[in-house]
Amino acid sequence: MLLMKRLISIPVGVLLATSVTLFAAAPAAAQGASEQAVAVPAPPASATKADTEGADNPYGLKAMVEHGDAVSKTVLALLAIMSMGSWYIFFTKLNEQRKVIKDGKASNKNFWSAGSMRQGIDRLDKDGAFRFIAEAAEDATKHHEGLLEHVDLHSWLTMSLDEANEEVEERLQGGLAFLATVGSTAPFIGLFGTVWGILNALTSIGVAGQASIDKVAGPVGEALIMTAIGLAVAVPAVLGYNWLVRRNRVVMQQVRSFSSKLRPMLLGSTAIA
Repeated sequence: MLLMKRLISIPVGVLLATSVTLFAAAPAAAQGASEQAVAVPAPPASATKADTEGADNPYGLKAMVEHGDAVSKTVLALLAIMSMGSWYIFFTKLNEQRKVIKDGKASNKNFWSAGSMRQGIDRLDKDGAFRFIAEAAEDATKHHEGLLEHVDLHSWLTMSLDEANEEVEERLQGGLAFLATVGSTAPFIGLFGTVWGILNALTSIGVAGQASIDKVAGPVGEALIMTAIGLAVAVPAVLGYNWLVRRNRVVMQQVRSFSSKLRPMLLGSTAIA
């Protein structure tokens, strides 16, 4: 009650003046605090983004080439050689098959319409498979003497044509073994690179004493890249091998058909003469 009486006894003007002073000081204090908060420098967003983009990527192929050890670089070089060799053989054999198919069409058009065996041979491509078979058959009919006379001409000519067909087939299949080897071994070579990368990751963890992401990310990224490269080398090699083998069967069918028609013609007395 004594406190209330004292407050009541304070003049009303003094109370009003004090209230106005407090309300005026509050916005000023708030404005000063806000100005102080704005004055604190913040890191620019552009600089942070630039620093992030400029950091080395431990998962990329470039980082693996620059920072990889001798084993990883050797595996990568081996896979690159296998890939280049596979593509070279694929396009080379594909071009060779197209040439034989083209020669087969030309032989059906030009050879059988010739007046003699020699004229027909001269119409064929000089380095073609069909000319090779025709010359082998002609040579067999001209060199049927000595001990070969004990072998009838039909059997001798058949053996000569079969040998010529086998040689043509051997030429067409040349290089396909490399494709088969790449298709079967490239995934395991890539897997070896993967195992080696995981080993490097575990070694880094053991040396550092802690499994931090910066110690693990690089070797693991390297390992995953090796696996992907191994599959990227193997899959085209397998597909190319299967396709070329199938095309070889079609080509050899044309070659054998030519040989089967050539045999009875050479056995005829008029053609041999």
